[in-house]
Amino acid sequence: MLKKQFFVYGIVQGVGFRYFTWREAVKIGVKGYVCNRQDGSVEVVAFGSEQQLKQLYHWLKQGPKTARVEYVSEQDYITDSEFQDFSLRY
Repeated sequence: MLKKQFFVYGIVQGVGFRYFTWREAVKIGVKGYVCNRQDGSVEVVAFGSEQQLKQLYHWLKQGPKTARVEYVSEQDYITDSEFQDFSLRY
């Protein structure tokens, strides 16, 4: 299982981005979380197969219709933590 951390920049807060990301992540079958960051971006941590993470990354680049994604950064997420599901964090 791969572990990735994504940071999504643009108009991504106050537009339902977390909810739609949660819904898409559950549909794809990844585990992890999504949360707003103080700098106006959204953080997504996801655990899954290479194919699942690629699918999520492509979705994050587009986002929901209400958002305007300008940039998505991706990096490996180093942790011993495991997640049981995909959750919304506040």
